Amino acid sequence: MTGGPRVRVRISGEKAFLTVKGRPRENSAISRSEFEYPIPVTDAENMLEEFCGGRIVKKLRFTFPAADGLQWEIDEYLELNAGLFTAEIELPGPDTPFPRPPWLGKDISGDPRYTNAALSCCPYSSWRNGK
Repeated sequence: MTGGPRVRVRISGEKAFLTVKGRPRENSAISRSEFEYPIPVTDAENMLEEFCGGRIVKKLRFTFPAADGLQWEIDEYLELNAGLFTAEIELPGPDTPFPRPPWLGKDISGDPRYTNAALSCCPYSSWRNGK
């Protein structure tokens, strides 16, 4: 992520959230501050329509437990990002070890193409097909 903080509006089922993500911390491509607040779903829908236009990343999220009380989040991307799956685990600290399951692919944590902001502007289908 480059530039300043990023603001994300997310609707998940009957709930909606406004998230502000800071810049990556010094000497880390993946550690950054994050603040998330519940907002009314109608506000989220209006913000998405007014501010995002067609630049909305849609995905299905699946969660399941990992070792030591951690949790995996697996995202299946839809529409222009169909075919992309990502796995994320929230760690208490950037150096926290965790077991890598055999199904886990390469680490894309530092690759800016996989951020929601990037996928909204340059979807997976365009760069996967070499466009």
